Amino acid sequence: MVFKFVRIPASIAALFLAGAMAVGSVNAQTAAPAAPAAEAAKPADAAAPAPAAAPAAAATPGKSQAVVENPYGLRAMWEHGDFVAKGTFFIMIFMSLGTWYIIAVKLWEGRNISRQAQAANKTFWSAGSVRAGADTLHKDSPFRFIAERGIEATQKHDGLLGQIDLSTWVTMSIERAMGNVQSRMGDGMAFLATVGSTAPFIGLFGTVWGIYNALVRIGVSGQASIDKVAGPVGEALIMTAIGLAVAVPAVLGYNFIVRRNKTAMDEVRAFGSDLHSVLLASANAKKG
Repeated sequence: MVFKFVRIPASIAALFLAGAMAVGSVNAQTAAPAAPAAEAAKPADAAAPAPAAAPAAAATPGKSQAVVENPYGLRAMWEHGDFVAKGTFFIMIFMSLGTWYIIAVKLWEGRNISRQAQAANKTFWSAGSVRAGADTLHKDSPFRFIAERGIEATQKHDGLLGQIDLSTWVTMSIERAMGNVQSRMGDGMAFLATVGSTAPFIGLFGTVWGIYNALVRIGVSGQASIDKVAGPVGEALIMTAIGLAVAVPAVLGYNFIVRRNKTAMDEVRAFGSDLHSVLLASANAKKG
């Protein structure tokens, strides 16, 4: 069987070509609106995350408000204060440091005296002689100092001093030694008393001076609103608070140390009275 090409008439081919072109144009018209729709959908999708970004932008002011520092305080007082305010501040710092140093030293000394009193009651009176008892005590002990002054009084009872009764001479020597111990225990107490009585007034002076400068600045600026007045006046009042903070520990420490020194001196006087009796008895035994 032999295949033969079928010849299509020209009129039919032209009709077929026209139909194909018409179908192509229809397909192009239906596909063309899809592209703008897709492009229109893109801005909608891109605009969708905008509400999510708004809370982040709103959170930024909150962070900035949390970082805001107090514009009034010690730093502002130091920056705005003149040489008088700064000098007053340094004086109160010196008072505070001196107060705490003296309190610490006196508490340590009181603790040592209590231990030395226990050692004297334990070892001194059980020794064979006053000299041997004094050697058992610590070299810095006030009880050893009093015992050595008593021994020295019995050994130097000659010449013009020999005209004094031995009991009176030994009593005078022991009382002088105890007075020396009491004077040493009172070192620094005058400083505590001075700080306790003057620190509040020094702080008040700093406050008055600070308020004066604050009012001058407010008058020059011409603004008397609450924020312009409260800040400088509050900074000046800090000086009064510092003065009270310096004075209160000084007063409490002074009262406590005075009471403790009184208790220690009672033990020292009892020791001196017993030592006086022992020294007289030893001197009379040697004479006999």
